[in-house]
Amino acid sequence: MYTDFFKTFTDQTEQTLAPYAKFNKLVTKNVEVLTELQLNAIRTYSEMGLTQMKAASEVRDVTSLTAFNSQQLSVLTKLSQQMMDDSNKLQSIAKEFKDDVEQMTSENLKTVTPA
Repeated sequence: MYTDFFKTFTDQTEQTLAPYAKFNKLVTKNVEVLTELQLNAIRTYSEMGLTQMKAASEVRDVTSLTAFNSQQLSVLTKLSQQMMDDSNKLQSIAKEFKDDVEQMTSENLKTVTPA
């Protein structure tokens, strides 16, 4: 008698908590992807900054200053492109998360709402 009661209670609890577990897994996956994106961005921007600092420290005369200044446009273009790529990746991650949450919500509503 008690065994059936506990089994029923356990089954009902699992069914009740299943959407929360799915949502937590989804959030965890999203945080993992965002963290990886941020770490890659930090690495890229740090490398760009250090490269620029090294190049600036090599300026010794007018000729090297002119060479340094002429390369700044390409560096800014590269930086701009990297920022656009990172922005697009972030938008893609956000859209995927939103779509996954909407799909999970609609699935949960179908199980709760009678047809």
